[in-house]
Amino acid sequence: MPEPSLEAQPLCASADLVERGDAVLFDVVEFGRTVQAFALRFDDVAVAYLNRCAHVPAEMDWQPGKFWDMDQRFIICSVHGALYDPPQGLCVGGPCVGARLQAIQLREEGGHVYWYPSERFQPASNPSSDLTEPAHEHR
Repeated sequence: MPEPSLEAQPLCASADLVERGDAVLFDVVEFGRTVQAFALRFDDVAVAYLNRCAHVPAEMDWQPGKFWDMDQRFIICSVHGALYDPPQGLCVGGPCVGARLQAIQLREEGGHVYWYPSERFQPASNPSSDLTEPAHEHR
């Protein structure tokens, strides 16, 4: 079995994460399966989470990249309405209060955003070194 990659992976340009705007979607491998993750910006900080509700293991966006509640204050799960605090991924309302989204470490440097693999989350494919292309978005 190959060693897990722990090298920073290019995700997108910093400008692609607009304050309380649409998320950038990207794939990761979790326990051998490709799953979707998302990154967004809240209070000028980029955060990323696995696109899976802590209540029911379902993707949360109501349309691709759409995670905000109507006031753009909380990340909302479109399935059961769970509300998550963006900086911590903590459920603050709905059926899973106190549970957390699975965080993925990000870093911004030189106008670009990078995500860090871990023992749990690995790159889904070889990332492009060309950060001018938008991140892969799909459903």
